[in-house]
Amino acid sequence: MKRLTILGATGSVGTQALDVIRKTREELSLVGISAHSNWESTIQIIEEFNPKYVAMTEKNAFEKIMNYCKENNKKIEVLWDIEGLNIISSLPEIDIVLTSVVGMIGLQPTLNAIKAGKDIALANKETLVVGGQIIINEVKKNNVKILPVDSEHSAIFQCLEGNSKEEVDKIILTASGGPFRGKKIDDLENVTLEQALKHPRWNMGKKISIDSATLMNKGLEVIEAHYLFGIDYKDIQVVIHPQSIIHSMVQYEDGSVISQMGTTDMRLPIQYALNYPKRRKAVGEKLDFYNLEKLTFEKPDLNTFKPLKLAYTAGEKGGIMPTILNAANEAAVDLFLNKKIKFLEIGNILEEAMNKFYSCEALSIESIIEMDKRVKNYVFDSFKL
Repeated sequence: MKRLTILGATGSVGTQALDVIRKTREELSLVGISAHSNWESTIQIIEEFNPKYVAMTEKNAFEKIMNYCKENNKKIEVLWDIEGLNIISSLPEIDIVLTSVVGMIGLQPTLNAIKAGKDIALANKETLVVGGQIIINEVKKNNVKILPVDSEHSAIFQCLEGNSKEEVDKIILTASGGPFRGKKIDDLENVTLEQALKHPRWNMGKKISIDSATLMNKGLEVIEAHYLFGIDYKDIQVVIHPQSIIHSMVQYEDGSVISQMGTTDMRLPIQYALNYPKRRKAVGEKLDFYNLEKLTFEKPDLNTFKPLKLAYTAGEKGGIMPTILNAANEAAVDLFLNKKIKFLEIGNILEEAMNKFYSCEALSIESIIEMDKRVKNYVFDSFKL
């Protein structure tokens, strides 16, 4: 049996991971969880799974869980903030950590888990985007595995199994195109928040849904793929595939293309990562090829969806530049979610931040955290927030 911690247990990926555990209890045991402010859902998880450790990153929610555990005589260690995340990620009794929190907060706990010898089921893009080389170096040093949970990276991981990386010609990341596929700049001038959140294929959190609408999500995945698989940026191709049936592909030097296909159900890559190297019975629907009408592919529009182009630029520059890109994006998406800026301004803010900030100092956790703060403060100050 594998024992695990879930960082971000009440979010989209976290709740689907709980469903995987629910259906494979003989294989997976939940030891620790974290959440931000959703104390109601956290209590439900406590009641159902009885974890030994709970970490909350919002003060009121932490106090609610503390009081609940005392009043109900729950023998659970309730922890607070980033220190709590660090503790539950490094517990001696766990085997694997599912990192499904959104944003920079996932970096330090993931690094601590790796140093403690834990395998990582990775659903937190920012960890590799901003700290990729640091993370990969620690993974090699501590002889642990990073098992990708994103459907695209899980697909590539599976397509590479049993083959030599030296024989890879390129990897092909598929993208649904989001809610604005086929639209041009003029079409997007006055789109609403509600329209941007309405993803045609996947059920995701708000931040990731906006990233999908701008294609920034795919840009982050490009940088992530570079570090996960050791592939040059010139050999990472993004293809729009609106049906989202092929989750990604690998083309080999002989021209053969291997793809991984499946339904649009995140439980599939979650289950694969948590049970790796074993495959288990499906917890969701299987593909029915008789009901597939067609599979189509398109080239992404890098002029309209500027964030994807900027992600390639940031990745190729390396160093602290992906941190600048990511910090500016987190701030810009926050502004858009609060209806302070227009949709197209997100890409403009990313470009402005990349032109304004840079540093040649050695990449470290400290320099990443400091640059993240500087960029976010600049973006928020620009809009007087």
